[in-house]
Amino acid sequence: MNKAVYIATTEPDSGKSIVSLGLMQSLLGKAAKVGYFRPIIDDFAPGKIDNHINTVSIYFNLDLKFEDAYAFKRSEVIRKTNENKDGEIISRIIEKYKYLEERFDFILIEGTGFTGEGTIKEFDINVLIAKNLGVPAIILASGIGKTLDEFVGRLQMAFDTFKDKGVEVLAVIANKVQPQNKELVVSELEKYLPKKVVVGAIPLNPELSNPSIKEIVETLDAKVLFGEAFINNQAGNYSVGAMQLHNYLLHLKENALVITPGDRADIILGALQANISDNYPNVSGIVLTAGLIPEKSIIKLIEGLSHVVPIISVKGGTFSVTNSLGSIKSKIYAENTEKIAMSIKDFEKHVKVDALIERLITFQSNGITPRMFQYNLLKKAKSSKKHIVLPEGLDERILRATKLLIDLDAVQITLLGDKKQIAEKLATLDIALDLNKINIINPTESEYFDSYAETLYELRKHKNVNLAMAKDLMIDVSYFGTMMVYQGDADGMVSGAIHTTQHTIVPALQFIKTKPEASIVSSVFFMLLEDRVSVYGDCAINPNPTAEQLAEIAISSAATSLAFEIEPKIAMLSYSSGASGVGEDVERVREATRIVREKRPDLKVEGPIQYDAAVDLAVGKSKMPNSEVAGQANVFIFPDLNTGNNTYKAVQRETKALAIGPIIQGLNKPVNDLSRGCTTDDIFNTVIVTAIQAQDSHR
Repeated sequence: MNKAVYIATTEPDSGKSIVSLGLMQSLLGKAAKVGYFRPIIDDFAPGKIDNHINTVSIYFNLDLKFEDAYAFKRSEVIRKTNENKDGEIISRIIEKYKYLEERFDFILIEGTGFTGEGTIKEFDINVLIAKNLGVPAIILASGIGKTLDEFVGRLQMAFDTFKDKGVEVLAVIANKVQPQNKELVVSELEKYLPKKVVVGAIPLNPELSNPSIKEIVETLDAKVLFGEAFINNQAGNYSVGAMQLHNYLLHLKENALVITPGDRADIILGALQANISDNYPNVSGIVLTAGLIPEKSIIKLIEGLSHVVPIISVKGGTFSVTNSLGSIKSKIYAENTEKIAMSIKDFEKHVKVDALIERLITFQSNGITPRMFQYNLLKKAKSSKKHIVLPEGLDERILRATKLLIDLDAVQITLLGDKKQIAEKLATLDIALDLNKINIINPTESEYFDSYAETLYELRKHKNVNLAMAKDLMIDVSYFGTMMVYQGDADGMVSGAIHTTQHTIVPALQFIKTKPEASIVSSVFFMLLEDRVSVYGDCAINPNPTAEQLAEIAISSAATSLAFEIEPKIAMLSYSSGASGVGEDVERVREATRIVREKRPDLKVEGPIQYDAAVDLAVGKSKMPNSEVAGQANVFIFPDLNTGNNTYKAVQRETKALAIGPIIQGLNKPVNDLSRGCTTDDIFNTVIVTAIQAQDSHR
């Protein structure tokens, strides 16, 4: 079953609560534990909490701490946005959501409410959050104050925006529509939306819009004189008591809120008597204006009556108080169980709940966003900490990455180099790395130096390497670091910030060697594009692979993808798609595709295929209509190193994508190379990936 759904609206006062409450009620019948999450909430006063979270948590008795149910207050988001820290916002939201995902079977996520500063970008923020969490959405809008064309058009635009960003929309709900227009709204939406989208229209329910006496007390700073136990009564119809009692009684309507000056004892007592009379409507409450309190004799008389009608006192005049009452926007809160029950009933009556639940259950995410991918990497690395050696211990980027990794407690680190020089470099660069939390080894001074050299001699003597030569090689940090991995003194190595790929990889090829099932070593890059993660191989090692080697690169890349929770759809790239092209290069790719299908019939693979047909659904359907990969590929196998290396660098630079890699495939133990132009983030990510590879190699 899908783990979550995101409720998003296009405007303020859309009535999200009715969907949240109704859907929560329905989900609790399908999942044992349902959680509730609001990524961004409005600021709240000291000692208070968010009303939405409080209402849902209390009514449904959720095992959920308030601080776990949200990620940011609105003011915090505005501040971070102004500081260009949007990435931090998404990362924290993902972290909070993932914590709840581990605890609950399903999570109901409610988007922002469009109040206060920052509402212009709010819709886009909701789309971005849903995309990065990898969850489907339900879109909601209010029909109040709109023509049919405006209303339907707004919902259609919202649907298109979510769809264009890769967020699946499960349902579109028109709320607060006039009852007589319900079927018309549904019909117009169904004309535009795909058939699989559940369409609902919930008629305007005036009773849900009526404020309670409690809300009136809070808004007008009123004092409760009588009937405090009944302040959740709904004020249905406002009735100003300014005329004689016998005339006023003729104007009372059901659930009337009586508004009268505090010295009008006749109106007060008459309203209380009308409430208990079978011949008059119920009275929801009495508002005494002008700060006037009835005389003691009247108070005594009121005290002797039943207090089912709350009586409150306010300081304002009757006219101004009446105007203020009309502007109160009622909310649903935990104590108002009558409104909650009414909301759930309306949702179940006017939304195809069974169809919506079925879509929730069967929804499958089509990919993973870069932010979620990075979060999952870090989480997986932390789940079983590994020991990674970094031979280039004096490089500034290596030191900064080490600081980040140690602060996050993601891995154990050994730096190769002179401890005094490293300490001096840290001081010069003002990097607050605690050296007590890492290992530092100077190869020539290491107690393992001689045994490492002897091991290398034994491994390479058939290649005419003598012990003296082995000792010379062991002075080299790449050889020393690789030997640490070989001997099990480290779980993996990352190098290449100041050394060539050959310098990093050759020692690994000489004595770590390839896995039994691998005939070659290859590489992939994880390309973290704006809205998806793609895998590119081979872009770093094999210049002109044969058909057999291309097939093995594809199979290895699929295995790497699966190890990092990416379901592989492999595109064997060429300048031709399908059977249209001829020539030695395209035939090599065609043969490689055949070999992959023969060796691994379980893999989804297409080739030869052009890049545009591999990534663009429309082009893919046009050129290869029967392909299950065309237009949906996420693993791209390039025909040669020239094409692959240039493509990954072009994509990286032109799209500002983050490229993690090259990640080396096929070795018995993980050794990974860095580009000499790498950044601190590149090193950080490569170390995390290496640690995860080490986890897999120990299984």
